[in-house]
Amino acid sequence: MSLLFLKRQMHFQYFRSIAHITHTYMKNLIENFPIHLSEAATIVAATDLNCTKTFTNIIISGLGGSGIGGSIVADLVEQSASVPVVINKGYHIPAFANENTLFIAVSYSGNTEETLLSLDAALAKGCTIYSISSGGKLKALAEQYNFPCIVIPGGNPPRSMLGYSLIALLGIFKALGLSHYDIAQEAIAFQELLENGALAEMHETTQKIAENVQQKVPVVYACSGFGGVATRWRQQLNENSKLPGWDAVIPEMNHNELVGWAGGSKEFAVFFLRTSFDFSKNSARTDIAIERLKDVAEVYTVVAAGSNPLQQTLHLIHFGDWLSYYLSELRGVDIMDIEIIDYLKATLAKLEK
Repeated sequence: MSLLFLKRQMHFQYFRSIAHITHTYMKNLIENFPIHLSEAATIVAATDLNCTKTFTNIIISGLGGSGIGGSIVADLVEQSASVPVVINKGYHIPAFANENTLFIAVSYSGNTEETLLSLDAALAKGCTIYSISSGGKLKALAEQYNFPCIVIPGGNPPRSMLGYSLIALLGIFKALGLSHYDIAQEAIAFQELLENGALAEMHETTQKIAENVQQKVPVVYACSGFGGVATRWRQQLNENSKLPGWDAVIPEMNHNELVGWAGGSKEFAVFFLRTSFDFSKNSARTDIAIERLKDVAEVYTVVAAGSNPLQQTLHLIHFGDWLSYYLSELRGVDIMDIEIIDYLKATLAKLEK
């Protein structure tokens, strides 16, 4: 046995050991999602969010794992919020932002450059500011300008802390009278849902699906009102499972993308996320799309459990997280690795100098 072979074996075993540690770490974070919801509700209750001002619009600014909570909450409050809720995922903010705008900055690290620049613009326009962060520059700015900051636990990948940012955002909307969800009670109800069989079924189903689709390109569809959840699925499959893919919303998907499936193949795994709150017309559209796509792709239907839109949203989020976890295991990838994002940030930092 050559020395070179032994070195290669030691190198391989080292990285296998690292991968096992990171997988266990992420697994624990996913398992703790229901706990994160309850802890977030406690944090929100201890934060002063009172505001007597009336707003004409709300802007939620955040990207990636920090920002997806905004997309999901915008869907959840669509039928209850009496003002427009705009999701901002860039360096700039809409021109309509003014002193009657509530600007909510969400950055898990507190240092997301796009969010901080958009916050600067919001401050310049006289917007009322709320924020959600674990620390960094955003928390420091909250202290400097005396605007509320819901401080959540730090030190973890932003994608694994969605439970905190999601509940924190719902807490803000509840405080403003724009959401009817009792976040503390909803966290308890979701935990009970999992304990009453939903979690065991989730594990069994996601492991079976992962075995079938580990080498396929994932595509995720949901009806309007749950598009943020479809995006969350895609993001988790991107980051955790190291798979490219895309997501889209019905009915928009029916007007162009459906035609493109004439060129589909079994290399694609298509997931239709369904809820009991899907509008009847969209549900019918989903039925038709499934019927047409099953011959040109591998199609899976995931039906949400829960008694209201929030419960079903949380169920679908948790389902997607576990699927991404089991896929990462089967694919032998490092679930924590985001080297390309770190490289991008480092390169941009050099350009700024």
